This record gives sequence, structure tokens and C-alpha cells, in this order.
Amino acid sequence: ASLIRFLEEKEYLRLLPFDATFHRTATLNDIDDEKISLFVQMAQKKRGFPLAAGANTQTVLTHLDLLSEDGKITNSALLLFGKQPQRFFVSSEVKCAQFYGNGIIKPIPAYQVYRGTVFQLIDQAVDFVMSRIDARVGTREKSVQVDVDYELPLDAVIEAIVNAVTHRDYTSNGSVQVMLFKNRLEIWNPGYLPFGLTVERLLVPHPSIPPNPLLANPIYLAGYIERMGTGTGDIISKCLDLGLKQPEFLQEEDFKVILWRSEHDIKAINEAIKTDNEAINIDIDAISAGVQKELEDIYIHIKNNPLVKRVDIKIFTGKSKATIERYLKILKDNNLIEYIGSLKTGGYRIIGDTHPTKRE
Repeated sequence: ASLIRFLEEKEYLRLLPFDATFHRTATLNDIDDEKISLFVQMAQKKRGFPLAAGANTQTVLTHLDLLSEDGKITNSALLLFGKQPQRFFVSSEVKCAQFYGNGIIKPIPAYQVYRGTVFQLIDQAVDFVMSRIDARVGTREKSVQVDVDYELPLDAVIEAIVNAVTHRDYTSNGSVQVMLFKNRLEIWNPGYLPFGLTVERLLVPHPSIPPNPLLANPIYLAGYIERMGTGTGDIISKCLDLGLKQPEFLQEEDFKVILWRSEHDIKAINEAIKTDNEAINIDIDAISAGVQKELEDIYIHIKNNPLVKRVDIKIFTGKSKATIERYLKILKDNNLIEYIGSLKTGGYRIIGDTHPTKRE
């Protein structure tokens, strides 16, 4: 018995699941009281959480089964409400990247490593994706609230990221990765599906089997996930409702979710380039593989970076000033892009783009 206790204390042996294991060195001083208070407010609003808004940290953690009688806190408590969760679990961060093409190829226009609680990780990763895909903003004709229609369904993106952060294997040294390509969004998380679940079963109604139940429960109470095993089905239906290809779920070394983006923009570019063939006096065969690809890349770069300047496009492509001016003229003549603002402060954007004029 003493040997087992020694091995457990040194974390050579784990008798409890990771999320239910009490951390060896962390104390209540490592928990953020303000994050606890914010959670209680969210849980009351979303799920009718029974504790009062002024409940202290110990009471809330005890209610959630995240605190022992002798004051030890679980790994889940640190991930949910810790002041610095990555101080204890380095790989619990989320890595987000955007790529111009369909492969992991440089240059990488946007790369972020997010740290914080699981709630902060989810919110930051979702914002990373939604701020970099196409969006159309409605009017205030019917409501003060302005509707925003995204290229990818917001609910599906949230569900996929929440699942990755909630259900990942936290004993792995790997991190959740969110990768936005030209034709798809991929979300990877370390770990495997729980015993009894297969990729095929994810496509139909199935039981909810969270691998980290003590972690998943507060995330459910805060309104981020459901308990009915409907999440993957919702991802599929939301994407199909937008006319997108059916999402894919893959179990390889990591678990992967793929949401396919709309191909409308790329098709529009290709058609415009073809119809502009006579005007630019270049043989269509000569531009199909070379110039056409470069025009596509510039178009996507402008779409992802509203009001981008010509010098930035030159740096991005590595082409000469004369070549960039020629490419921009082709795109402008085909009503694909426009220049907005003064020569000093203005820049290029996609025609019809309703994104804010500046990005972070």
C-alpha cells in the first residue's frame, strides 16, 4: 500500500482519471476567484445553477466535485479556473494557424498560441477562425441587432473547438491545433475516441461518453456543450444547411475534424481570369498554372487582410512592383477588388466585403 501511495504521489501511477486527479502542489491560491464568480453567473443564466452569485470559491469547487475535504484541488479545477493553467499543464495551450493554400506551407500569415482557462482557449480559438473567414453583414430593417452570416456556420465551429478542448487527452504532450486552409478548417486534438465510440457512430445519434467528465460538466453548465451526444450531428447538419460538403471525422494519431469551406470565391476568380483573357492579351494556357495561381493567392490575401497596402502585397508575393500593379489591375478590371481611402491610409479590399476596415 505504501508503494502504491508513493507511486501515485510521484505521478508514476494514476488510479483516477486525469481530470479527477488531485494536483500534488497546487493550492486554492492558484484558483482565480473572479473566474469562479463569472462561471457562476454564466451557469445560472444557462442552466439554472443552484448556487448564489456570491458563493465563495471553496463552495463552488466542492459543489462541482473539484475540491477534496482536505483542500486539494483537481487538475480540472486548474484547467477551468486557474490563474495560470499552463504553469501546471504546458501542453493545454491551443495553437491556431492560417495558411494561404491547402497545405502546411510557408508563409504563414497568422499564427497564435493561446493560453488561459479552457473557457478562454475556446473563445480565443473561435475568434481566430471567425475573424478570418468570409462574412456578410445584414441590415437593421427588422431589428436593432445586425445579423452576420459567416462562410462557415458559427455553431459548428464552436462545437468542434469545444469538443477538441474538452475531450482531448490531457496526459499527452500534444496540443489542440486549429488550422484554417484555403479550402477547409481542420481541428486536431490529442487522444482517441472513448471505448465504444467509432467514427461511424459519430455520424448518427450516439451516447455521450466524455473522457473528462469532471472537466466537461462545468463546460456544460456554462452552456458550451450538451449532454445528449448530438454535437457531431449538429456540426454535420449546420454545414449541410449552408450547402457545404459534409464534415469529416478522422481517428489517426490524433482525432481530427474537417469543415469544408465554400468554393464560391475561388470559382469566381477562375471564371473572371478566363473571361479577361483577351483583355490582358495572354494565352489562357500560359496563365492557367502560373499567373492564375498567383492571382488567387493575392485575392485570398486581400480577403483575409482588408485594406492591405500594395507594398504589403509585394512583400507577401515577392514579385516586382510592376508585376503587382499588373495583377491588381486584372483583379480590379474584373470587379473583384477595389481601392478604398486615400493614397496614404487606404488599401485594397474585396468588392462587397463587409468586414471591419481593420484587423487585429
